[in-house]
Amino acid sequence: MAQKKYILPTIILAQFACTSPWFAGNAIIDKLLLKTGLGVELVGYVISSVQFGFITGTLVFALLMVADRVSPSNVFFICALLAASCNLYLLSDVMTTKGLILARFGTGFFLAGIYPVGMKIAADYYEKGLGKALGLLVGALVLGTAFPFVLKGSHLNENPNIIIGTTSILTLLGGAFLFFLVPNGPFRKKSSHLRLSAGFGLFKIPNFRKAAFGYFGHMWELYAFWAFTPFAIQSYNSLSGAEISVPLWTGIIITLGAISCALGGVLSQKYGSKTVAFVALFVSGICCLASPLFFQSNSLLFLGGWCLWGMAVTADSPQFSKLVATAAPAQLKGTGLTLVNCIGFAITIGSIQLLATFSQAIAPQYTFLVLALGPLFGLWQLSGHKND
Repeated sequence: MAQKKYILPTIILAQFACTSPWFAGNAIIDKLLLKTGLGVELVGYVISSVQFGFITGTLVFALLMVADRVSPSNVFFICALLAASCNLYLLSDVMTTKGLILARFGTGFFLAGIYPVGMKIAADYYEKGLGKALGLLVGALVLGTAFPFVLKGSHLNENPNIIIGTTSILTLLGGAFLFFLVPNGPFRKKSSHLRLSAGFGLFKIPNFRKAAFGYFGHMWELYAFWAFTPFAIQSYNSLSGAEISVPLWTGIIITLGAISCALGGVLSQKYGSKTVAFVALFVSGICCLASPLFFQSNSLLFLGGWCLWGMAVTADSPQFSKLVATAAPAQLKGTGLTLVNCIGFAITIGSIQLLATFSQAIAPQYTFLVLALGPLFGLWQLSGHKND
């Protein structure tokens, strides 16, 4: 069935715009705490509260089968409005500790109605070529994640309010554009009955289980890599005497992941989603194991290795989502995607906390080796998946 040409670009732009608040608070956390007078001991709580919010939101949305029972475009729009509202709280001059943490938690919670729901909308429109569509869509998510860091690395760094204001406006516009331009897709099958255990029952399907477990291995690595890339660059500067810009190169490294997502989507048309995911996961695992060597290299090789890792660590994400979506029954695609996101992001809390502990206990060049456990587990699970 031929689709209107503006549908996919609109979903992609909306996904980019509406996920930009995800790391907005993280990018300006130092200035945010300085502005409010709140203690630096809150840094970890502020950063992790977004993750906890997203995990809570995806669990609630999955249990209630929101994306399969309610128009996903409506869900996307309402959550965009609420996420933008939570993000705008960071502009307040009378911010409290509780208010700051709740605002970041709320941002994460309502992002649960944006990221997985955006993938559900794409699945409702693209029965064929879903791997390519999701590659572009997750690439937009990655770009939205990097956007606050790119802004921080520019001259706008001096005014953190611009970063918050820009990401909030983008979120409002993205939600509105998708709501008005993207109606329910032709392949959408609505679930008429609420079944609280329906999502977990999907794990009885072998291909769904293998794809989901492969995704969990990928998630063990991904967000810890993103969260600690600034630490890696700072540590390299300290060890080598280099002066690499931390926010600028963090933004560049994450942005390259958007390109690899799109490229992986294109390659999946020829080689299949399983193959693309397997190769990307293998390369990122090699980068994990080679990370101590990156710290002993010159600046060019260090940045080259980290950029390669930044591309490999994201390229498999949309292909895992495609494998999950195609393994789930049509009337439970949204629930399946949301639940797998929920568990995957819960896993990121463990790997991020483990890296935080290691960063204080061992030499920085060896900190990232533990991330190799994720690719190893993911490759093992993916090898048992039947070809899509």
